Amino acid sequence: MTRALTMLLGGSAMTIAIPVTARAQSMQGMDHSGMPGMAMPAKKPALARPDKKPGPKKPASRKAAPVRAAPAKPVARQTADAMAHSTMPGTAMPQPGPAAGTTMPAMDHGAMPGMEMSEGSSAPDTSGDHGNHDIGAMPGMGMTGTALPAGNAPAPRPPMDHYADRQFPSAEMTRSRMAMMHQQGGQAFSQVMFNVAEAQVRQGRNGYRWDGEGWFGGDIDRLTIKSEGEGVFRQGIESAEVQALYSRAVGPYFNLQTGIRQDIRPSPSRTYATIGFEGLAPYWFEVEGAAFLSEKGDVLGRLGGYYDQRLTQRLVLQPRVEFNLSAQNVPETRIGSGLVDAELGLRLRYEITRQFAPYVGISYEARTGRTADYARADGEDSTTTSLVAGVRIWF
Repeated sequence: MTRALTMLLGGSAMTIAIPVTARAQSMQGMDHSGMPGMAMPAKKPALARPDKKPGPKKPASRKAAPVRAAPAKPVARQTADAMAHSTMPGTAMPQPGPAAGTTMPAMDHGAMPGMEMSEGSSAPDTSGDHGNHDIGAMPGMGMTGTALPAGNAPAPRPPMDHYADRQFPSAEMTRSRMAMMHQQGGQAFSQVMFNVAEAQVRQGRNGYRWDGEGWFGGDIDRLTIKSEGEGVFRQGIESAEVQALYSRAVGPYFNLQTGIRQDIRPSPSRTYATIGFEGLAPYWFEVEGAAFLSEKGDVLGRLGGYYDQRLTQRLVLQPRVEFNLSAQNVPETRIGSGLVDAELGLRLRYEITRQFAPYVGISYEARTGRTADYARADGEDSTTTSLVAGVRIWF
């Protein structure tokens, strides 16, 4: 009876111990490497102490030697190793947590591009050594101008007047520019201007005078009509002429003119071949000159100019001068050789608009040489001073 009870209790104890033992064995044989966050540190052999001499080997004990923990890596290396293992297929990145009684490590700036960190330090490397960085490859940091390295490369080509000719056929671009110039300024224009249109008050012989021109054409080629003359009230026109000229621009400020001049008065009338110029001289002087050759072989010349001195935005003072010359005596037209006459004037105008400006002033005219002799023989004065009032108009 006692023997049977002992066997029954022993069998019950074995029944309970077998599942527990099997479970412990299965836990020991489990491969934790495939579980996330359960990577086991590699075992390293124990290091022999250098102060002890090698002695006789002891028989191996069944008891396993204690495993030493691997030395802790710096934070930067841990992060780098973790990033390296994370790229391997089937390898889970460990998620280490802070140990008890420790603080969180500083942020690893060494893993950030361009933020190389020294080992064991959390501050960025500000030593300024960027020898391994390609500055030229960085966006917006290309080297130009004086930042380029020294060398003997040829200088860049100077820019062209027409840069588009590098990309498109030159002939096509020339045609396009000509069409654009015609649309933006190559059309025909016209203007009529009377710089002098006045009445002259002088002792005993009040009169009038005009000097104007009109043109039609473009910026380069024009047809120009000029006219000037003077007369005496109730006695008619004393002298008058008309010129028809072809005007060609020979520069930004000057035109060359050629054509014919027809004298209407005095009689007998003359026709002249004409060549001359007009333009804007330095310091804003308007100048003109011409040479005339008549069908009779008479050679005459003329030179004149004026200057607009703007006193205010509307008030303008204009000095004016004109000289007439002759290469020979022409008794039929009462012209002597040399300087025929000279006219000096000073006019002050007020511009109601740019196109319409009344003025007042004074004009002095003197005949010289043989021409003065002809005037005195005809009972006329060789010099005349006049008060003038008129209008400068253009449209």
